[in-house]
Amino acid sequence: QEALSYAQLEARANQLAQHLRTLGVGAETVVGLCLERSLEMVVGLIGILKAGGAYLPLDPSYPAERLHYMMKDVPITVLVTHSSVAASLNIPLAVRSILLNQEDMSRNPKTDVPTTPHPEQLVYTIFTSGSTGKPKAAGNTHYGLHNRLSWMQEIYNLTSDDAVLQKTPFTFDVSVWEFFWPLITGARLVLAAPGAHRDPAQLVDTIQRQRVTTLHFVPSMLNTFLAHQGVSDCTSIHRLICSGEALSAETRDQVKTLLPNVRIENLYGPTEA
Repeated sequence: QEALSYAQLEARANQLAQHLRTLGVGAETVVGLCLERSLEMVVGLIGILKAGGAYLPLDPSYPAERLHYMMKDVPITVLVTHSSVAASLNIPLAVRSILLNQEDMSRNPKTDVPTTPHPEQLVYTIFTSGSTGKPKAAGNTHYGLHNRLSWMQEIYNLTSDDAVLQKTPFTFDVSVWEFFWPLITGARLVLAAPGAHRDPAQLVDTIQRQRVTTLHFVPSMLNTFLAHQGVSDCTSIHRLICSGEALSAETRDQVKTLLPNVRIENLYGPTEA
């Protein structure tokens, strides 16, 4: 089980940011990020933002044709990835790849890269589902992200005693607050194993081992989770956030029966909004 302290995460993200700067990454530069859920993914996200760039999440489980389309539709010049992933990607010739498991950045400074993002500066671009045609890129600004995280913190008051489970694929908008909300409040960010967001048994195990207090579900997956026999032992949970689908009264009542101390929040947040 790997773990990083805040100081270690800061140092590694700064070293990546320094390297990205040498490749010309700055304000409004979109950097592709194609990794499985891992500590490297978190380092990549923060390193890109520290360099002043914006990130484009690329799920390595997507078909190569879709990933190639996304990289052409939102032109990128730099891609942060892993050698195990890069081999199967159809990376455009103009794109410089950084393989986090091979690139030696240990000599890069661990200090911050000077950058002051403008509120209207791009922070990330996420593609819509494409359910009504081809997927379309939707960008968000630093102001938009700051507004969302500030609102959540004002309403829910996350503390350093909390542990937030990051399980949403990072190509979906919910992942944004799962990553950054705990990190701006001093809470613990707990990463589910790749693919575990579909596996109730793995989720129950992670929640219990890591004493997760806060997590998100779409209601359909919440129903699957609640059907697992170990859910009632997940006593560390005290905040459950739902969005993406209609939350039924039956599901709400089942949560209160199995997890009586949990507060349920019903939110909205499609990428298109």
